Amino acid sequence: MMSHAAYVFASYGIAILTVVSLCLWVIADGRARQRELRELEASGVRRRSAEVSSGETR
Repeated sequence: MMSHAAYVFASYGIAILTVVSLCLWVIADGRARQRELRELEASGVRRRSAEVSSGETR
């Protein structure tokens, strides 16, 4: 039978592992989205929020 302390440490361990995993996933996903944005901008696609330079139309 599991002692109280072992249960608490196991629960904290699982919670910490879950939070760290989610943080790493968010960071990796954010970097992937930034890379996609750079690729799109390099190919000429612009954001709607970007300022219109002279000679361009929306």
